[in-house]
Amino acid sequence: VISKNLRLATNALFCGMGVHLPVALEGALKLKEISYIHAEGFPASEIRHGGITLIRNFVPVVCIAMRSDPAYDQIKQMVRDFRHKGAALLVLTDDGNSDFAGVAHFTLFCPATKLEMQPLISCIPLQLLSYHIADMRGCSIDQPRNLAKSVTVE
Repeated sequence: VISKNLRLATNALFCGMGVHLPVALEGALKLKEISYIHAEGFPASEIRHGGITLIRNFVPVVCIAMRSDPAYDQIKQMVRDFRHKGAALLVLTDDGNSDFAGVAHFTLFCPATKLEMQPLISCIPLQLLSYHIADMRGCSIDQPRNLAKSVTVE
């Protein structure tokens, strides 16, 4: 259902803080690589300095908001701000977290774990999301265009 709604997007924003910033960057990169949707990852604290100008009706914004994150309250407030700007919000959070009910359009849940392990677990749903969006757009998932091979065989 999420992929079906986001497959028509032309732009997407991903945001995370601390250990979740690399996850946001990886999510944006994966979406770009296989679905050809322009996507950018931002530190959640810096999205207000430029990235927020891109948010308008139906622009997907993916926020990584785990309760164990020291900046959780700040991210929660930003999610509400993004909602007021009309973004199509997808929040990735831990199991049992209902703080985004009625705020986010879509919520993906990850098993609760130690803060240090969360990036490993939270990358998987974002990669699967990119995969399903690319599949629905008819993109070649196994051989994306214009990507150089990182390993050559002689």
